[in-house]
Amino acid sequence: MIRYDSSASGCAELGPGAWRYDLAVAYRIYPRVSKPAVSLPFGDDKLRQAEICLRSFRNSLGSLRVKVWAILDGCPREFRELFQRYFAPEDLVLIEVDGIGNQATYAKQLDILLSQGDAGVVYLAEDDYLYLPEQFPLMLRFLRDGQGVDFVTPYDHPDCYQLDLHREPEWVTVFEGHHWRTAASTCLTFLTRKSTLARYESTLRTYSRGNNDCAVWLSLTKRRVFNPLAPLRFFAKGEFYWKIFVQAWLFCWRQIVFGRAARLWVPLPGLATHLAAGLLSPCVDFLALMRAEELGRQCGMGDVPGILRESFDSPRQL
Repeated sequence: MIRYDSSASGCAELGPGAWRYDLAVAYRIYPRVSKPAVSLPFGDDKLRQAEICLRSFRNSLGSLRVKVWAILDGCPREFRELFQRYFAPEDLVLIEVDGIGNQATYAKQLDILLSQGDAGVVYLAEDDYLYLPEQFPLMLRFLRDGQGVDFVTPYDHPDCYQLDLHREPEWVTVFEGHHWRTAASTCLTFLTRKSTLARYESTLRTYSRGNNDCAVWLSLTKRRVFNPLAPLRFFAKGEFYWKIFVQAWLFCWRQIVFGRAARLWVPLPGLATHLAAGLLSPCVDFLALMRAEELGRQCGMGDVPGILRESFDSPRQL
């Protein structure tokens, strides 16, 4: 791994007072549990799972000024009420759509965040992420003051340690006592500047046209896409990853050939996890934290050791 020290590089877009809010969030939610999360706590109760994730997200924001667009994809009334409990009316926009699906709600996230004028920093959020408390401001400061930071994900994906697809030299730095490293790809929950989102809009939108999310990120970071042996190696092994390289070139060849390579950063350990069995962020026992929350619910929401200690009926205000 290659290591360097971060240095401040102020950006007017992220400077205090430049925008009404510190962060604009497009948070999409669907009323069914995803297959990878079925075996996890609350895998049989999407409303409860959504409550836990949303509350953890709210607690992670700390004192940030946040504007939230909640995209409710075929959700019953109870899901709308979750957002109304945790965010003030003036900071919340509810957008109800009728089961339009993953690709369409992702496209709507891009539409919202690119057109809004409330914040220079934007966050695309999926509904099945569990966050550590008071950590989101650290990600935002890293985006603002870190060196060469284009995108940040809170999720330290285990694939980065397990798959040959990710075995390349990484940049590693220390910022505010936390380690960060570059990554080739992640999922579709990430933080960036509005201007960066606009710069890479055409590539990011290919996911809504059928591209694979990993192929999108490989095109942005330009990791291994110029190595003709990489897809051949996966093809020879019978692994499907060769298709990712084909999709990257099919959908994003202009970015690969002519675009500027972006840097995607990951905190070590992760500041959140995607709720996918066997693929939780390492080094933090997120599963134990979810079980602690489950125990708290069974005991009447008592003060159990976990990240979600606040009563569901007592939301904090920004």
